[in-house]
Amino acid sequence: MRNGHPYNYIDLERDSEVQHLLDNFQILANNIPVLICQGKFVLRNPSNQQIANCLGFNELINQTTVRDLVIIGAGPSGLAAAVYGASEGLDILVVETGSPGGQAGSSSRIENYLGFPTGISGQDLASRAYTQAQKFGAEILITKGLRLSCYGKPYIVENEAGARIPTRIVIIATGAKYRRLELKNLQHFEDMGVYYGATFLESQLCKGEEVIVVGGGNSTGQAAVFLAESAKRVHMLIRSAGLTKSMSLYLIRRIEDNPKIVLHTHTEIMTLEGGIHLESVQWQNSVTKEIETHQISNVFVMTGAAPNTAWLDGCIALDSKGFVKTGSDLSPEYLSTIGWPVARQPYSFETSLPGIFAVGDVRAGSIKRVASAVGEGSIAISFIHKILQD
Repeated sequence: MRNGHPYNYIDLERDSEVQHLLDNFQILANNIPVLICQGKFVLRNPSNQQIANCLGFNELINQTTVRDLVIIGAGPSGLAAAVYGASEGLDILVVETGSPGGQAGSSSRIENYLGFPTGISGQDLASRAYTQAQKFGAEILITKGLRLSCYGKPYIVENEAGARIPTRIVIIATGAKYRRLELKNLQHFEDMGVYYGATFLESQLCKGEEVIVVGGGNSTGQAAVFLAESAKRVHMLIRSAGLTKSMSLYLIRRIEDNPKIVLHTHTEIMTLEGGIHLESVQWQNSVTKEIETHQISNVFVMTGAAPNTAWLDGCIALDSKGFVKTGSDLSPEYLSTIGWPVARQPYSFETSLPGIFAVGDVRAGSIKRVASAVGEGSIAISFIHKILQD
């Protein structure tokens, strides 16, 4: 769904005639989830890489050509760089480990993005940008497990299958992901009651039920308003005293005006309980110390951002929180210490290695908004032209 590929979905718990299908393909319970691909291949509990290969996402990708630019990450910033770079004649490969859109792709509706007065879902926006990048000639590789070999030129981007892609320049646009709650059994309930995005698919799982959304940012507000369309009640849990410091005013007003949304300030989840699926949640007010237990089986977590930089393995400079340092954040003293190899100072969005840029949410000091991410991706292309000319 998030790659915009046509599909039919069968809910094994709700489709009364599903047993015939299971028997026909000899599918056992421990084989689930199952993907029937191209009408002839049955993939039992497949990896993302197996799905991408079966759907033909990577068949035409030449993995030996030295590219002008490899963009790692197909979120708003990465796709913007791909559109502008490819339209200006650069040989571009975009490498994505999941699906286009990044964190923004999981937003149910973005209403403050220029040109969409009635709003657009993050998935639709990403799908359009994905198509637009391909229209101009950018190639896109869906893979898993990345490593950047940053010693010597050309730079090498390597995936877990062993493919080594050489490139003159790299843009890191791997974004950030929502931080996980510090709960002992959180991992057990992830995708079984605990979710990190609110799309149409998740909304169908909790139709007519009470749900919880955790966090006070715009993404949380968008999710709360969207889920309130189908849920019985939406409980918003925030640790602070209110939303004014972290959320746009138009969303705050939507939340205040919606009788199905209940805001709980100074509140945190204490425990998650259940069997295979989440069944109940206990939360506590940090001021009154009052503890409440509710039979709620769907929680949407959208708290803060942790950068996707672990795969860089010390290749470039990061700040204390793991975000990539770029441009003026790299002091002359630091550059002298590491032996910055060119006469000029780093360009805006350029990292501690010349020719490697970072844009969007993964970059230290970035504004966590879709519009700013798109702007950074497009601006970086102007500096890349200068490097290629030199």
